[in-house]
Amino acid sequence: MTSVWVGERVRLRAKEPDDWEAFHSFEEDSDAVRNGWRLHPPSSAAYAKKRTAEEAEQRPDLDDPDLVIATRDGNVPVGSIGAHHSDRDHGTFAYGISVGTPYHRKGYASEAIVLLLRYMFFERRFQKAEAWVYSSNDASLALHRRLGFVEEGRRRRSHYANGRYDDEVLFGMTIEEFTALHT
Repeated sequence: MTSVWVGERVRLRAKEPDDWEAFHSFEEDSDAVRNGWRLHPPSSAAYAKKRTAEEAEQRPDLDDPDLVIATRDGNVPVGSIGAHHSDRDHGTFAYGISVGTPYHRKGYASEAIVLLLRYMFFERRFQKAEAWVYSSNDASLALHRRLGFVEEGRRRRSHYANGRYDDEVLFGMTIEEFTALHT
């Protein structure tokens, strides 16, 4: 039996209450957190446990899934990926991804992105994916280019973190571009 949620290195799955510790520890790397969105003050273990348990009890959204990236062997949480801003009228969606620092540059992010895009394109009938990447996040810029995303635009000085302003780079990929590269 095969699953659309399982690749060579990772499996995408729902959040489980026991995942709280992994995600709580990922928040310790301030630079990595800034690359994803914004830095928050530290949260308690009790809050992390409660929040993760509440999220684990929510029913998955078909068009805006919020998934854990886990190792295929061992089922260890290494990050998260989710679709958002899904627009059925135009067939577009955006997504965000975050991988814990100890798991960077192991192929987890690229495989998780391909798995999510395959689901959104071939199961949910979307026709275009978008991703926004901060201009200081060289690793994510390179990843998206390597996967075949096209740079479509730039919002100048739209993100402030660590005492500086960054541009937001908009990437896009159509179903045709995805199919040519990843099927």
